[in-house]
Amino acid sequence: MAVSPEKQKALQETLLKLNIREEEVTEQFIRSQGAGGQKVNKTSSAVYLKHLPTGLTVKMQKERSQALNRFLAWRLLAEKVEALQTGKNPQQRQAEKLRKQKNRRSRRARGKTEKLI
Repeated sequence: MAVSPEKQKALQETLLKLNIREEEVTEQFIRSQGAGGQKVNKTSSAVYLKHLPTGLTVKMQKERSQALNRFLAWRLLAEKVEALQTGKNPQQRQAEKLRKQKNRRSRRARGKTEKLI
């Protein structure tokens, strides 16, 4: 299960745009943890990346394929570096979105109770 050439090209363009060079990243292949049995215990399919200039680390072990884990790890590293450069934290954005959703729900709830009275 390999990654399509289009996706690989898009990732390379993103890395180039963010000024992430392969020389600045240490890459290790390690054994995955958790369920998976003999396959997981024998093969080093998990990928560990460390971006030396920023100190950001990524560990990816979602898939059984080393190539797919490698692609996903590089993509996640690019997202983290972009968030660091733009100053937008994805977790903060998600928390803000959730807070707005809750505010909308409470207004709707108030509107419904006023109509009933």
